[in-house]
Amino acid sequence: MGGLTQEDGTHMSTENALLTILVDRINNDTLVLPTLPEVAVKVRQAADNPEVNLMDMADVISHDPALSARMIKVANSAFMGRSVKVTNLHQAVTRIGLRQIKNIATAMAMEQLFVSHNELIKGYMDKAWQKTLKVACHSITLMDFFLRRNKQTSLNRDTITLAALVYNIGVLPILTEAEKHPEVFANPSFLAHAIQKLGGKVGGAIMRAWGFTDEFVEVAESWANPNYRPEHICYVDFIRIGAILEGILQVSDKSAALQTYIDKGVIESLDMFSDDEYNDMLNEVKAIFTE
Repeated sequence: MGGLTQEDGTHMSTENALLTILVDRINNDTLVLPTLPEVAVKVRQAADNPEVNLMDMADVISHDPALSARMIKVANSAFMGRSVKVTNLHQAVTRIGLRQIKNIATAMAMEQLFVSHNELIKGYMDKAWQKTLKVACHSITLMDFFLRRNKQTSLNRDTITLAALVYNIGVLPILTEAEKHPEVFANPSFLAHAIQKLGGKVGGAIMRAWGFTDEFVEVAESWANPNYRPEHICYVDFIRIGAILEGILQVSDKSAALQTYIDKGVIESLDMFSDDEYNDMLNEVKAIFTE
C-alpha cells in the first residue's frame, strides 16, 4: 500500500501551489485577464455608436487587412446564404450588417489571443484554439439548422459565432500563470485538471471584464459544468453538442448524451450528423475560419 514517495509529494505540492495561486488570484481579482484585441475593441465601439454608418465601419475594419479579407469571405459564404459574390469591403459590410459585424470581427480577433512566445505554452495554446474552432464550426452549423426550423426563437447566428469562439477563453490566464511554473508541465494531466476545475470561473470573469452580455458569461462559465442543466434552449446547448461530437466534453455514451438534445428540441435526430447537407455546411463554416 506504499504511501506517497518524496517525489510524488513534491509534485503534489507544486501542483497544489499553482491551484492555490489561481484560486487566490480569481478570488482577489488579481488574475491577469487577456485584453480584447484592439481591432475588436474599435469595431465594437463603432457598432455601439448610434451615429455610425456602414462606411465608417468599413473604414475601421480596413485598417486590419486580415480582418478585411475574412469579412469578404464571410459575406460570400453559404453562411450568409447569398449567391452573388461581393468583391470589396464596403459591399461585405453592407451584406453582413452592423450587429453581426460586431460579433464576427470580435470572433475573428480571438485567434490573436491564443499565441505565446514560450514553445511549451505555444503548443497548448495552438491545441486549445484548434479545439475551440472544431466546436465552434459544429455550434454554428447546428444553429443554422435550428434557425431553419425555429423562426420565432431569439437565438441568433451572430451571437453563437462569437459565443462559440470565446467559450474556452478561460484556459488563457491559466496557461499564462502556468508558464511561470514550468515544473507543472511535467504532468500534463494536472494542467488539464486545473483547466477543468477553474476554466469556467475564469472564462466568466473574462466575459464580465470585457463587458459582454450575460449570454456570453453563461456560455464561458457553464458549458463544462455537468450540474448546469437549463430547461430552456440556450447557446450553451449548441456549444455542448459540438464539444460532445468532438470528444472534448467527455461522456460515456455519445448517442445517449446527444439524445438529451433531441428530446429538448435542439437537434432533430442523430442522422443529421452523417447527412451531406450538414457536412457541406460544416465545411463551409470551417472555410471561413481557416486561412
